[in-house]
Amino acid sequence: MASPNFENRTLFHGDNLEFLRGMNSESVHLIATDPPFNKGRDFHATPDSLAAGAKFQGRWRWDDDVEGEWVDQITDDWPHVMNVINGSKDSYGEDMGAFLCFMAVRLLAMRRVLREDGSIYLHCDPTASHYLKELMDAIFGKRNFRNEIVWYYQTSSGKPKKHFIKNSDTILFYSKVPKKNIFNVQKEPWPESTLRKWQKDSKGVYRTNNGKKYYIDPEGKMIDNVWEMTLSSRSQERTGYPTQKPLALYERMIAASTNPGDWVLDPFAGCATTCVAAERLGRQWVGIDLWDKAHDVVLDRLEEEGLAGPDRAADRLFTFGDITYATEPPDRTDGGGEAAPYLQVTERYAEPEGPRMSRAEMYEHLLRQHGQRCQGCDRTFDDPRYLELDHNTPRTDGGLNHITNRVLLCGPCNRLKAHRYTLSGLREQNRKLGYMANMLS
Repeated sequence: MASPNFENRTLFHGDNLEFLRGMNSESVHLIATDPPFNKGRDFHATPDSLAAGAKFQGRWRWDDDVEGEWVDQITDDWPHVMNVINGSKDSYGEDMGAFLCFMAVRLLAMRRVLREDGSIYLHCDPTASHYLKELMDAIFGKRNFRNEIVWYYQTSSGKPKKHFIKNSDTILFYSKVPKKNIFNVQKEPWPESTLRKWQKDSKGVYRTNNGKKYYIDPEGKMIDNVWEMTLSSRSQERTGYPTQKPLALYERMIAASTNPGDWVLDPFAGCATTCVAAERLGRQWVGIDLWDKAHDVVLDRLEEEGLAGPDRAADRLFTFGDITYATEPPDRTDGGGEAAPYLQVTERYAEPEGPRMSRAEMYEHLLRQHGQRCQGCDRTFDDPRYLELDHNTPRTDGGLNHITNRVLLCGPCNRLKAHRYTLSGLREQNRKLGYMANMLS
């Protein structure tokens, strides 16, 4: 595993995708984050949309908020992830598809920076939680799903006439590798009402059943997947940030899935709850946020907690000068691999130098070069939409996303080729099956 190429107590300012791509693979133990999808919350998707004045208010747009490079990467290397995105566009609409595309490229990068014993907690509201669950299954693998945590908060008021009061969010908990994740069992005190029903002797508290004694754990009961925590409007924790979460909520995640000294990352650091919780528990932390005030909020909250200040003091762990603030991504020192298990290549090849074509540019280039002909079966199509862009040498065998490794295939040839054949192997298989155009004429 690579060493982190960033300092403890670092806050990166900018688009988190660029910083995630600059971080070494397998360098953090835990990601705990709350990405934006709450209705009515302003959010700038990218620096470009920020400059253009575009705001996220629960209304994403495929044409405005999705970059072609994201679609190309997902389509080429993670087609099952693109299936999830396209499915959400069909069932919900383009705004959900755009949001999931935005999240997918970032979750792929987050998976890469997690250690093998690492975990991720993704905080979602009910608007998007089930779509994000399917996306997380595609990226992290359904075997690595650990829990759907229900965070229950008793804050809503009013008397809705057509639905129940909404008082919960969802947190999706995944490990990176099956059964290797750090997990420290969390317990809470037994309720007094429960203890009053039990008996005591010299060994502890017990109840009886058919004359047999059953003792309870004196350290408390194991916490289940429903967490009841409320951050009241009068709480001293309040910073004025509209979607701020309780410190206790993120302290529980950090305590459960890291040990003292481990690394915690929040790519949507916002009002710094994860960073402050990590510091309080003696973990190392790094946060990323596009919000201009994120740095000031981190300093304010650390000072309010008595953890840091502008100068040295006996009761402080560090000063503001010990916090690294950076606007440029770190330089990777781990070799720069993708760490994508889906690809599973045995040997990597460097792409030729020069500008890279987008998928659309490659498609047009091959149409000009070969016409509207499938290079797998030699059929010619009147409508170019019947042709699909694929690789000659499959990605799983180290094939590049470069134009020199691209072909246009019809749908049946593309499905037959899959990740099993090169183009020559596909053509040979088509000959055996009698699918070549010249064999049918």
